[in-house]
Amino acid sequence: MAGLLSGLEQFGLSNLEGMDLYDAPKKAEEGEGGEAAAHVVQEQDFLFDKSFTCPLCDREFKARTVKIGKAKLAGSDLDLRPKYEQIDLLKYDVIMCPSCGYAALSRFFKYLTSPQAKNIQKAISANFKPQKDTAETYTYEEALERYKMALANAIVKQTKASEKAYICLKTAWLLRGQAEHLDPAEEGYEEKKKQCQDEEDEFLRNALEGFLAARQTESFPMCGMDEPTVDFLISVTAMRFEQYDVASRLITGLITSKTANPRMKEKARDVKEMLMKKIKEKNAAARK
Repeated sequence: MAGLLSGLEQFGLSNLEGMDLYDAPKKAEEGEGGEAAAHVVQEQDFLFDKSFTCPLCDREFKARTVKIGKAKLAGSDLDLRPKYEQIDLLKYDVIMCPSCGYAALSRFFKYLTSPQAKNIQKAISANFKPQKDTAETYTYEEALERYKMALANAIVKQTKASEKAYICLKTAWLLRGQAEHLDPAEEGYEEKKKQCQDEEDEFLRNALEGFLAARQTESFPMCGMDEPTVDFLISVTAMRFEQYDVASRLITGLITSKTANPRMKEKARDVKEMLMKKIKEKNAAARK
């Protein structure tokens, strides 16, 4: 898992950068708007400061949060990454306490058991450097650091494989968004784009590993997703990394599923066509 948690030294947590992701756990208001005609929509217009109470240290803090219903969905990628107009919502889905370093995706933030809290206090809070969060918006670099903090917390608190896989998936999506927003005219553009793509692949591989493990040991819904959705995500990701046997098995099961909705089945049929084409191309190349 080398590289997944790189960059945490700024939080005083360089000792966590080499942790194993899927190690088996050890026993033991909105504001008022201005004139519509004169106002140019900016990223901060979609955000507000929401108050949170940290379940670990009990301190109150504010974090930049997207206004409900403000952003308009523009579409999605094949692996279901949502894309919104004028803002990347993924940048704001990690909540991090600036005092103790506890961080998690928003859907998981308030859920913390006593043993998990002790683990985080010992491995993270004891070395964490308190942060000042005064930015109106987060850059992709800042958002990536927050995702890595969420992943470090998830590993330390020995959470379910599905939660760690979901963090990896959303981090990969974030890196894809970062690559799309790079300026081609900027010096080092190709190098930065390749770095984003390489990191995206690394996080996607770990997401695939985690979801495959979770599918065998956990019940649904999983991170808010039903079984057809998880199977679709696994299939698309497995296809990306040429794990065609895994992709074929799950996508075929999805097409014949009694619980998948018609829209999901239609997506699955499209993926099956892509998959068959890729398998044919690989077989043809092998015969040469």
